[in-house]
Amino acid sequence: QVQLVESGGGLVQAGGSLRLSCAASGSIFRINTMGWYREAPGKRRELVATITSDGITNYSDSVKGRFTISRDNGKNTVNLQMNILKPEDTAVYYCKAIATLNTDRYSQFQYWGQGTLVTVSE
Repeated sequence: QVQLVESGGGLVQAGGSLRLSCAASGSIFRINTMGWYREAPGKRRELVATITSDGITNYSDSVKGRFTISRDNGKNTVNLQMNILKPEDTAVYYCKAIATLNTDRYSQFQYWGQGTLVTVSE
């Protein structure tokens, strides 16, 4: 089992910035990919950004140039620096990890955090 805890959400005005963090814990052997997804009211959960264990990143078109994802492999953390925030960025942001446990090193599973709310005002 892997636990993911997000932090850093809050209320910010359009054009402002926030930094989200996610810390993974548990009997982890390896985390392959970590990422951020968001879910706005009435909408399906969508990709924001992902990063592999060797630092390859992927962003949705809506956040390219504004958001930056990073990770610290030694600490099993992933961050999302969000700049030039827009009202349409308002959502609950979820951390995701694809990880292998020490107890079963031949299997990998997908884990989700509880989410952190980001609200961007006009």
